[in-house]
Amino acid sequence: MLLQKLASYGANESVNQQLPAEVTHHAKRALLDWLAALFPGTQVSPGIELMRAHADEMGVGHARLIGYGKTTFPATAAWINGSVSHAVEFDDIYRDAVYHPGCPVIAAAIAAAETLNVNGTALINAIVVGYEISTRIGAAIQPSHYHYFHTTGTVGCMGAAAAAAALYAPGDATVMKHAIATATTFASGLQQAFRSDAMTKALHAGNAASVGVRSAMAAAAGVIGVEDILEGEVGFAQALAEGIDLSIALNGLGSDYNIGKITQKNHACCGHTFASIDAVLELQKKYGFSLNDIQSIQIETYRVAINVTGNANPKTAFEGKFSLPYVVAHALCFGSVRLNAFDDKRLFDTSLRQVMSKIHVTEDPSLSDQFPNHRSSRVTMTLVSGQTIQHYAPDRKGDPEWPLTDEELNNKFDELVIPVIGHEPASLLKQQIQVLENLQVRELCLG
Repeated sequence: MLLQKLASYGANESVNQQLPAEVTHHAKRALLDWLAALFPGTQVSPGIELMRAHADEMGVGHARLIGYGKTTFPATAAWINGSVSHAVEFDDIYRDAVYHPGCPVIAAAIAAAETLNVNGTALINAIVVGYEISTRIGAAIQPSHYHYFHTTGTVGCMGAAAAAAALYAPGDATVMKHAIATATTFASGLQQAFRSDAMTKALHAGNAASVGVRSAMAAAAGVIGVEDILEGEVGFAQALAEGIDLSIALNGLGSDYNIGKITQKNHACCGHTFASIDAVLELQKKYGFSLNDIQSIQIETYRVAINVTGNANPKTAFEGKFSLPYVVAHALCFGSVRLNAFDDKRLFDTSLRQVMSKIHVTEDPSLSDQFPNHRSSRVTMTLVSGQTIQHYAPDRKGDPEWPLTDEELNNKFDELVIPVIGHEPASLLKQQIQVLENLQVRELCLG
């Protein structure tokens, strides 16, 4: 069965003392990037509300609520940290699966690692296991799964369970198998959550992390799951996808590491908008036009980008992050799309809204056919002079074809974390991640 093969891999990798150096490096990059997304998330909803909701569960256990200076039991920590890390839309992506692996996988791994007081090597291995198993399942069920379901909430349960099982029962394929099996039946997260100003989308990641931790704890104590839950007649694939071949989840497993093919976000909004943002910034850089020079902007992109980010009149910060016209206009007006892009002052800026009115978005079927493996955009701009300029972005800044450098990732971390915890703690934490193998996880400066 597929699950047995995945579990055997996960168990072996969880005790691997000689991961390839490049894989270890990418695991550290993933952890650094997850923390960069998490710390600013502590300042906004739903973290604020979750801390209030779970006040009576704090001051117990060893799993830290990162950035809040409190501890709790592991499943609660995974729930809150996972949700918080997805709140500001700066978390990583595995493109082929339409999936944010860091939020559920690392939130679960950190919670379990701190509870068990393991060393950094064990945490690195757990992160790798969670990424490799879940990204492959996620890629196998796309693109049909994403029509209704949020992969981070569904497949994230499996990644979180695998990562937590790697820590609760390292080297034990039976525990790994039953942890993933149990978590899979709780896979959930509906696309409708993207289409309002509710806080639910971020909670998908936290729920997946929490489900993963609880499933791993239960499996380690002897709770068994359904072994054919993935490919069974009424199992996960049959229920939540169409016309797919789950066996491709085994391709390259243990030799070709997906953790080295992660997209790290360069913009603080939905990843479906990135190629368009990159394209207009490239045009602006190349041609040096002013806002008054723009007559019209035609964006051709893939259908899912339009379905998810087609809101032409966002009225809240959340809606702004999922508005392709808004974030493109913001990039043209202010040169980037960072956290301050969604302040009320920016959201209703008159000049920005004027630029938005000049933007027209349409589907290019050839770009839709490339989804999810490529997230492309073609921007054609007509200037008042009559000149027409165009840029095609086949991929996004931060994608494997155009990755953020280590320096760029460090700068992103500094930009997002220093305002929350200060320069010295942020610098120390960054240094600790670089030598994570030499530390116990509880030594990390997580606040």
